[in-house]
Amino acid sequence: MTRQAAIDAAARHFDDGGFLAELDRRVGFRTESQEADRAEPLRAYLADEIAPALGRLGFTSRIVANPVDGFGPFLLGERIEDPALPTVLTYGHGDVVRGYDAQWRQGLSPWSIVVDGDRLYGRGTADNKGQHTINLAALAQVIEARGGRLGFNVKVILEMGEETGSPGLAAVARAHRDALRADLLIASDGPRLAASRPTIFLGSRGCFNFDLSVNLRDGGHHSGNWGGLLRNPGTVLANAIASMVDGDGVIRIAALRPPPIPNAVRAALADIEVGGGPGDPDVDADWGEKA
Repeated sequence: MTRQAAIDAAARHFDDGGFLAELDRRVGFRTESQEADRAEPLRAYLADEIAPALGRLGFTSRIVANPVDGFGPFLLGERIEDPALPTVLTYGHGDVVRGYDAQWRQGLSPWSIVVDGDRLYGRGTADNKGQHTINLAALAQVIEARGGRLGFNVKVILEMGEETGSPGLAAVARAHRDALRADLLIASDGPRLAASRPTIFLGSRGCFNFDLSVNLRDGGHHSGNWGGLLRNPGTVLANAIASMVDGDGVIRIAALRPPPIPNAVRAALADIEVGGGPGDPDVDADWGEKA
């Protein structure tokens, strides 16, 4: 009964406009982390919007300064019902990419939600204010349906710099590792395989950014005089990249390749298709297939 009551309450929260009002208020914060003069709205989003919302759900929270100068802060929150219960850590980010106000079509604005059919327009509705607003709203319905209890503990980390590469996130996680310790991480910030199909990823691909540069000599030398006589840094760099991934997208370094997908997993994923929605590109089915 409590599960169905929570689902029904969540549906009412959406249908009666409560969810839309919350999200619209949050979209109104100009949290463009790529702009140098947005320090105040970045902090205000956490201090004036998210922290009070968490407080109403029985969370304690604090704002942590970014150890990297010039970038937005973090919010750490927790709701501990019993230290013996399982603990879920959830992640989100309140910053958005630049609004590009002038590029929105007439009648739309990046800083307020406009409903057009079954679409919501506004910066952050899909990345990531919409996601963490959904998560907090869901927690509220479960708490009410279960008489004030979740049956598990929840911790929250919300950053304000994801759209600029998450500066300071690793350092904050290390410095507050005990406060963030949990049994499960749920990070609602990622794509769906298709717009019409809800998706849960039970893992995440990682990445490591690095620069490759070839500095062979000072200055430039005209190819008309020196072509074929001087080593070309562009050619050297292109071959360095090609030594890792070939022209068909196949990873050439065995240590970088993931293990083969088990047959049971292939069977479970057999009916899943990626994309297929309006504006989605056609998938290159043969890209990397030899891997």
